[in-house]
Amino acid sequence: MNPEAAAQASLVVLTVPFPAQVGILKSIRGSLEGSILIDTTVPLAATLGGKLTRVLGVWQGSAAEQARELTPAATPVLAAFHNLSGIALQDLSATLDCDILICGDDAAAKQRLFPLVKLIAGLRPVDAGGLEIARIVEGLTALLISVNRRNRVAHSGIRITGLGSAP
Repeated sequence: MNPEAAAQASLVVLTVPFPAQVGILKSIRGSLEGSILIDTTVPLAATLGGKLTRVLGVWQGSAAEQARELTPAATPVLAAFHNLSGIALQDLSATLDCDILICGDDAAAKQRLFPLVKLIAGLRPVDAGGLEIARIVEGLTALLISVNRRNRVAHSGIRITGLGSAP
């Protein structure tokens, strides 16, 4: 089912817990030709029974860089949506106010994602740099979980100041 869906998409958004990332990518690898892969995976220790606010070390540097190794060379890989609350995104009545930090090495692929991010009211795409920056962005998720707990809020987010209007 996943390979068929991926084969029909020009943008494939991978939204799975870290332990499932490798298996899913291996199963859809042959279906990613001509697509852009957007990886949202965060290697949180909680996915393996550890602390929710601890990020696991990934040999490649980040979950997104691991995804890069598991996809065809011609498939651009972007890391995005790590710091947006899934709960808030599912609540259509929620008011979102968050920057979406996008990491990747393919400028054209980023430009394809920016307008899609803007379709969701309250979100602003921000080019955060190359795919190697994903290790930092993924780690911000653990920080936001801690902020949520300590401040008794449901879904904090990231807003970068000083940019004016981003792309």
